[in-house]
Amino acid sequence: MLYHFFIWLREEFDVPGTGLFQFLTFRAAMAIVLSLLIATIFGKRIIRYLQRKQIGESVRELGLAGESQKKGTPTMGGLIILLAIVIPTLLFADLTKIYIRLMLLSTVWLGIIGFLDDYFKIKARRTAQERGEKYKKKDSDGLAGVSKIIGQVGLGIIIGLTLYFSDSVVVEREYLGTSPSIDGVPVIVRNVNGDERKFVKAKEPITTIPFVRDHEFNYSRLISWIGPGAEKYTWVVYVLIVTFIITAVSNGANITDGLDGLAGGVSAIIGGGLGIFIYASGNYLLADYLKIMYIPNLGELSIFVAAFIGGCIGFLWYNAYPAQVFMGDTGSLALGGIIASLAIIVRKELLIPIFCGVFLVENLSVMIQVIYFKYTKRKYGEGRRVFLMSPLHHHYQKKGYHESKIAVRFWIVTVLLVVLSIVTLKIR
Repeated sequence: MLYHFFIWLREEFDVPGTGLFQFLTFRAAMAIVLSLLIATIFGKRIIRYLQRKQIGESVRELGLAGESQKKGTPTMGGLIILLAIVIPTLLFADLTKIYIRLMLLSTVWLGIIGFLDDYFKIKARRTAQERGEKYKKKDSDGLAGVSKIIGQVGLGIIIGLTLYFSDSVVVEREYLGTSPSIDGVPVIVRNVNGDERKFVKAKEPITTIPFVRDHEFNYSRLISWIGPGAEKYTWVVYVLIVTFIITAVSNGANITDGLDGLAGGVSAIIGGGLGIFIYASGNYLLADYLKIMYIPNLGELSIFVAAFIGGCIGFLWYNAYPAQVFMGDTGSLALGGIIASLAIIVRKELLIPIFCGVFLVENLSVMIQVIYFKYTKRKYGEGRRVFLMSPLHHHYQKKGYHESKIAVRFWIVTVLLVVLSIVTLKIR
């Protein structure tokens, strides 16, 4: 909104200083500063409000160190992160860009799903207390699992269809011919490092393959083997893949949110890596130097990512050990969905297993534990475990590690994984 206002002032009245809003770097800097201020200053007020409303966390007795101190800590603190992301983006980003609209939709959509999940958990607990009944684990399920999945799938379908069919979602290819247009699409002439070169916009369902010289993969190859004309159904495969990624990463972040500062810190680091990918792919000079696809209008997402990083870091002010607030599903589901959506938009979804390695391992630890327990119970009549407790961070707690040490070490692992992902820009 401020972006559009100041651009209007510049164009209509040539007001001095308003030209700053043309620059992505200035607006990104403003976005991260404002998001930090919102999270730290207004975050305290939100925490006090949650305390007054007695919106506290119910902690199951799992025999973990420090769990009793967490009881009653305000939850639904993800509202702090959501506000710190949405407000700066609305103020400093160009709201006409489709990528900004998609990311705002993802943030609000999954934030609402998480909020409803937290709300129903709290409502169930209060109902049990009013009846004088003992609060049971089954009362804390919040939204039904099917309802959450339906919400995540719905978002995946919207994002997948938009990215596949929207005329605003394109990449640029270098053109070596002489025609001023191709199929009615005008050829774009750019000055790249002193050389005049021609480019044309292309609408292709492609992604990046890490560590491969010819590093682009077209999704149409997944069904082209069926026969002639099969490519026209590529959109079905693409939407299914996008939906799976958003659902998986969103749930992975949700599972990871089990220690003070863990999910917020990991998400901030991943956001920094995605910000580098976005800036590189959204700048045609950098894209040409790195020999990666140039995605027009992608650079505007730098504003969103800056707000995302600022919101996560600002939230850590209150969520770092000992936590004064928990993000709840309101925050964790949204963080995972945001990361997945950004990766898909920047066409780096095949790198998700690397830079989201912590989310992946946490997810796998739960799956392995459940599958092995059921298998051994069937075979031996007694269920056995691979880990002392799942998800993985609880395994280390059981081994005696302090939760702040576990969180920081998971941050360090994430930094290494993000750096490895960034290295794929040059190593192929």
